Amino acid sequence: MGRAVPTAAVTSLALMLAMLTFAAPSGAQAPPSGGMPKAGPMLLLRAGTVDPVALTVTVPLLQGRMKDGRRVWYVITDTSDNTIAARHGFNHSPKLGNAPIGGTRIATRQPDATLVFESGTVDFAPTRAVTPGDAPNPFPPKVAVPGSIGDQDYTPLLRIKGEGNAVYNAPIVAFGVGTKQISFCSGKPDHRLVHDRVVRICPEKGTVTLALTQGFSGGRAVLYTSTDSSDRGVAAMEAATFAPRLGEASPRAGYGEHSQVEPILVVINGPRGASNPQRQGLESALTDGGGPLNVVGAVPTLGRGYSPLWSVNLGQWTANAISGQRRVRVTDLSKAMELARRGLITGPGDVAFGPIKVIVNCPIVQRLQ
Repeated sequence: MGRAVPTAAVTSLALMLAMLTFAAPSGAQAPPSGGMPKAGPMLLLRAGTVDPVALTVTVPLLQGRMKDGRRVWYVITDTSDNTIAARHGFNHSPKLGNAPIGGTRIATRQPDATLVFESGTVDFAPTRAVTPGDAPNPFPPKVAVPGSIGDQDYTPLLRIKGEGNAVYNAPIVAFGVGTKQISFCSGKPDHRLVHDRVVRICPEKGTVTLALTQGFSGGRAVLYTSTDSSDRGVAAMEAATFAPRLGEASPRAGYGEHSQVEPILVVINGPRGASNPQRQGLESALTDGGGPLNVVGAVPTLGRGYSPLWSVNLGQWTANAISGQRRVRVTDLSKAMELARRGLITGPGDVAFGPIKVIVNCPIVQRLQ
């Protein structure tokens, strides 16, 4: 499970550096110079508390179990049911309700309110490893090993028997361990026992703190966390769980109201330089240490289009765009589509711009005004 995976073995070569956001999964970095614009925040995931300096969010830690008694530690960030979302401070995502029953985990609520899960486990024992490619081409990496791996039945999507049709986004953050084993209330968690995004976890208080990622939506800055990916390489880059079943949530039906997913743009070769106000992309992230500043679709509270399940679209500026000095930071998906129509942005290797059949689970936490 912890064996290094050569880049060639990963599903898609071009997505391997998608969303490389922080150097150490045990913490998070403040925005570099030329990074995110300063603005007032709008907390979207009301169940969480954001630390804007550390770039973390603290959310309730929930405990359930498998039928055989093994403990399941998880969080809930989103639900398709608006009433439940309002009551508990979750994000409301109507699109999650489009998930087929066979595409979700099933649980039964016990008299003490504990959930018993029928299937779906995660192994947190592997050690996450990422080795960039040799200079001058650090992208894609030579090695990408995810630090947690879901079994063939695991998906973060959850339905509860006898409680209607609500679908929850309920990623597992620790599995098969007791309270004392994962009590890292002051930080420095053992990532062989917990999710690589965990910065602090405190079962005694019922809280877990997760590292956040910076990006854009509709021209404004956002913060989100990444918990799962359908691709092994992206899971390694994202410090997320490799969850192959997420691949079932493909954008074949597009991104409309009957889809489960929203798009995310990952720029490969945007402007570089930590002090460059236009900086963006994987190449910049690898050379100046900042995040790639990805662009996502809808966010909670603005219409019904939001989903935490994002379909990865890789964008590459063309040689003509670069030579004509038309590269700028992209902060809106509609702008990206216009650039693609004008032939300034393509997919990797000059293929048509579009989805690359990779899904990431990235609940939105905060929008910066």
